[in-house]
Amino acid sequence: MNPLRALALLSVLSTAAFGASSAAPKTPNIVIFLADDLGYGDLGSYGHPVIKTPNLDAFAQQGVRLTQCYAASAVCSPSRSAILTGRTPFRNGVFTWIPEGRDVHLRTSEIALPKLLKTVGYATCHVGKWHLNSHFNQPTQPQPNDHGYDWWLATQNNAAPSHANPANFVRNGRPVGPVQDYSAPFIVKEAVSWLKEHRDPSRPFLLAVWAHEPHYPIKSAPEFKALYPDLTDDVQREHHANVTQLDHAFGQLMRALDELKLAGDTLVIFTSDNGPEGDGIKTPGRGSTGGLRGRKRAVYEGGIRVPGIVRWPGQVRPGTTSDVPVIGSDIFVTAAIVAGAPLPADRVLDGGNLLPALAGRPVERARPLYWRCVIAPEPLKTAMRIGDWKILADEALTRFELYNVRRDPRETTELSTTEPAKFVEMKGALVKLNTEIEAEGPTWWKTYNSGAREGKAKAKKKTQ
Repeated sequence: MNPLRALALLSVLSTAAFGASSAAPKTPNIVIFLADDLGYGDLGSYGHPVIKTPNLDAFAQQGVRLTQCYAASAVCSPSRSAILTGRTPFRNGVFTWIPEGRDVHLRTSEIALPKLLKTVGYATCHVGKWHLNSHFNQPTQPQPNDHGYDWWLATQNNAAPSHANPANFVRNGRPVGPVQDYSAPFIVKEAVSWLKEHRDPSRPFLLAVWAHEPHYPIKSAPEFKALYPDLTDDVQREHHANVTQLDHAFGQLMRALDELKLAGDTLVIFTSDNGPEGDGIKTPGRGSTGGLRGRKRAVYEGGIRVPGIVRWPGQVRPGTTSDVPVIGSDIFVTAAIVAGAPLPADRVLDGGNLLPALAGRPVERARPLYWRCVIAPEPLKTAMRIGDWKILADEALTRFELYNVRRDPRETTELSTTEPAKFVEMKGALVKLNTEIEAEGPTWWKTYNSGAREGKAKAKKKTQ
């Protein structure tokens, strides 16, 4: 038997090993709530001294707070592709963020999570940012429904012109037009409407809520900006209010689950797609990395380590923390396991089952944690973590840095010369893994120009 499939079976049979209850739960509903550009230090429960996030802080007390939770990439589209496929972005083909008019997209040859869960009876819904194709709402590339979503409300990338009154949402293939609302509250209202009016209540559900906040261009409602009267920097006030706006929307969704008596049977995962934008001081993008090195687009910790909170009543002990490393691609594997869906046996899955991590136990992995960001501002664009050790490299794999990120999470002390044996071991493992990944994935990255936007691509047959 495939080792990962055997592990999945063992996990299903051993629910008590990772939770607070020995009783096997009914098939759970699954909610994946994804923030956009939310930094590791942006929530009160992760140490921010100013930003008000009462709903997420309360949520953290109801579940487990992950202190070494990673996005699968330092930018948005790749992170999203890994959540839906369990495969590292250079393997599944969505290797960088996707402007309009490019060839890069999540192909239907990938087995996306909603399509997989539909095979075991799940109803599926996506609301919010999509950003997994460039020909949005066109027949030339797959749309959310082609990947298994029964109901979807989405934008290609950002809410435009901003989070206030966005005019670029599409619902089930039909443009919505201008919206008199803010993005996160609007998509949560859509999610609640789907829960109440459109889903089949006899079936478990997968609900993806992918917010635009706090990605720029930011716009926050006056009631949230009013919570920060002492901030004299308008950019900072707008950002902090935007995180609170996100928190408010999350709270509205959690209250709806309570009102519908769904919370007890629902696994909820909250995380972010990458670290915060900007320099955190002067430029737009005032998110916090919690002191970690690097920011969005960097494969240092600040670009990839993000908040991660999981609640599953009766199965996850509330008010706990876990320092076990987990990554976005683990969500696919974990969701399949708890849903009772067969894991794909015809392809490599980079994600592991994160359920043991929720009780502080290691995640069994067939492959190490791996990141690659072709638009990283630093020369080092590739990284891999095994245990406490993390190695970074340039794209040519000729320049390297080595850190022990448990002892040195801020990556201040480079160890390649003082730990020569470990450096040789990690370098060899990275070269081997990187070669394997490049051999499997599409070669779009070899000719891709990440600079100026191109015009709309000519219509072509939908890529399968």
